[in-house]
Amino acid sequence: MSQRCRRTVAIWFLFISTLSFFGTAFGQIIYSVSEEVKEGTFVGNLAKDLNLNVDDLESRMVRISTGSKKKYFEVNLKTGVLYVNERVDREKICPSTANCFLNVEAIVEGPLSIYRIQINIVDINDHSPEFPLKTQCINVSESTLPGARFILQSADDEDVGSNSVKSYKLSQNEHFSLDVQSGGEQSVSAELVLQKALDREKQSVIQLLLTAVDGGKPPRSGTLQITVNVLDINDNIPTFSSSMFKTTVFENLPIGTTILKLNATDMDEGINSEIVYSFSNYRLKDVNNVFAIDPKSGVITVKGDINYEEKSVYEIRVQVQDSGFSPLVSHCKVLIEVVDINDNAPEISVTSASLTVKEDEKIGAVISMVEVLDADSGTNGNVHCVVSGDVPFKLRMNYKNYYSLVVGGPLDRERASLYNVTIVATDEGTPSLSSSSVITVHVSDVNDNAPRFLEPVINLHVKENSKVGSVIYTASAFDPDLKENSKLSYLLLKSSLKGAPPPATVEVNSITGEIFNLQSFNYEEVKTFQFQIQATDSGVPPLSTNATVNVFILDENDNSPVVLPPYSGQGSVNTENIPYSAEAGYFVAKIRAVDADSGYNALLSYHITEPKGSSLFRIGSSSGEIRTKRRMSDNDLKTHPLVILISDHGEPSLSATVSVDVVVVESTGELQTSFKHLPAKDENFSDLNLYLLIAIISISVIFLLSLISLIAVKCHRTDGGLSKYSAPVITTHPDGSWSYSKSTQQYDVCFSSDTLKSDVVVFPTPFPPADAELISINGADTFKRNQTLPNSEKVR
Repeated sequence: MSQRCRRTVAIWFLFISTLSFFGTAFGQIIYSVSEEVKEGTFVGNLAKDLNLNVDDLESRMVRISTGSKKKYFEVNLKTGVLYVNERVDREKICPSTANCFLNVEAIVEGPLSIYRIQINIVDINDHSPEFPLKTQCINVSESTLPGARFILQSADDEDVGSNSVKSYKLSQNEHFSLDVQSGGEQSVSAELVLQKALDREKQSVIQLLLTAVDGGKPPRSGTLQITVNVLDINDNIPTFSSSMFKTTVFENLPIGTTILKLNATDMDEGINSEIVYSFSNYRLKDVNNVFAIDPKSGVITVKGDINYEEKSVYEIRVQVQDSGFSPLVSHCKVLIEVVDINDNAPEISVTSASLTVKEDEKIGAVISMVEVLDADSGTNGNVHCVVSGDVPFKLRMNYKNYYSLVVGGPLDRERASLYNVTIVATDEGTPSLSSSSVITVHVSDVNDNAPRFLEPVINLHVKENSKVGSVIYTASAFDPDLKENSKLSYLLLKSSLKGAPPPATVEVNSITGEIFNLQSFNYEEVKTFQFQIQATDSGVPPLSTNATVNVFILDENDNSPVVLPPYSGQGSVNTENIPYSAEAGYFVAKIRAVDADSGYNALLSYHITEPKGSSLFRIGSSSGEIRTKRRMSDNDLKTHPLVILISDHGEPSLSATVSVDVVVVESTGELQTSFKHLPAKDENFSDLNLYLLIAIISISVIFLLSLISLIAVKCHRTDGGLSKYSAPVITTHPDGSWSYSKSTQQYDVCFSSDTLKSDVVVFPTPFPPADAELISINGADTFKRNQTLPNSEKVR
């Protein structure tokens, strides 16, 4: 039959075998495919058999894993058909094995699923029987009686089953017949049987042709040329004590170890009884490379490595030949069974050596597949696999030697972004062997952390009159997430709290977090305000955090003192009369001024600048009262022009001046006369001012005494509480003067006995309490609790 015909038959056989052998066993899908079929040959409808939607095959990344570098099979993601991807040679995949099953896995993601598929590789008759040698010589004595048997070389066929060697045929001749032995579990062998006595004188050499035929359809064959040399009289054949010798050895025996000693005898004498042992089969890989036989003693020893995993049974044919002129040969069979020892450590195969899993992955989610193989058999091949160390991963067995690496505990990328997962596989051999494999698992970030400010409440102190556009603070938040999940933007929230900043007062740079003012602050208008800033990351969904910002405006000395009526500055001259008889300490006038600033910047002092070094008048530096220093003398002038300088204590200091001409009159009568000469309108005006002045002074004194009493009581209760805040200390002396000591930047109460305005400044707290309301004391804004305040929050 031609090669083309055989190929057609193979394709039809493939199609029929695929239909007949398709099915499932123990939860597995089983397909059958013949070896040597063309690439692209249909194996099975994988999508249909796995109940998968063909349209989802690409999105779910369906792929086939054979566990080796060879990609024998692939799946068509358009049709769901499993097809042959490259040449399938059963003899390479399963050498010397009757049944050839190739286990593959269909891996489906989203969610991850693993399906085990068993593919039966069906043998085709693609190898012809071959003899180890092309010729064989047999020496037969002419005295050999009919019925003598001569062992022939066995043909090898790499195919299995029905495609292996099934029979032998001998060419037509008159002397020999062929006895074919099926051998049961062993291979088929043939022996040459002498049917008719030989006559060397008639025919010394007989040429025979032995044909080995396999059971394929169509059958294949191989031939051996047999040359029979007819020898003269050596009539005793060496014989073995048994036709078969059987022994058991352990694999990995040392070279030189004795395995078996054969025993054969020859009844002849002399040179015809000297026998020589040798291997009669020439399978170098199977026998001669592993074993050796001593030609004289018949001892079989180890020559090479015995490996159970490569071959578990050796079938050796040994011949013994005498040394006569016409040597005679006898044969026996030696079966050597190899016992497995635990000499192979388990092998761990992972679908991927580097994995990535999200930190919010659910416990039990499959992230990788692990296969463990042990080349040993029996108990030595039973393997247990575990995850070593304290890691949030574990192994879950799917079926024998197949595991899933799953998430075993909560993951947090901010605590650990990488795990080296060590998988340890241990067999049950004695002693047991183990191996390990390290899988690197990367934990990917999810947006599970909101931004965090360094402080939830930020207190800022900003000077008034600061330049518009100045950066007053740079907000900084931290997000432990990565990339877009940690990219922050900042937003100024509209506050509904009291004391919120006026519109268009401050703004924030959404990228840098810089807070800058949009207008200049005026302490006299707004002393403190509050707003919130929000930091938001760029994750999906975004997370945000708010921080409260308390802004305290610091007073600057930007207001000059202002002289109060009835006196006025601005270059005008004011006149006061005193009697010549005035005693030392006589009250001349009281200069009053106010400063719109607060604290130390509003604390005023009065000084006489002209005439310098005046010996007649003095002025209280704090009270502004002008009094005489001594009695008048005849040498004194009648009119004394005084220039009073009113200065605050700011840095730099601001001041105002007022001019007062003091006129000395001779008597009280003149003083009264001068008043009488004034117009009625002016007299009434002066009386009104006098009454107003008395009322204002009385109210101020009462208020001053009440407030001083309140402060004294508080200081007594807090046991020196003022000092612990390092506040400025202002002391009132008996003559009405002030003393001031300045430490750290804090505020206290500043009063002037002659001013109409007294500033009450509250020590700033980090931020107003939630139950606070804005109140006003003498024009100054502060916060007051609806409940009793602690000492550190009371008005001082």
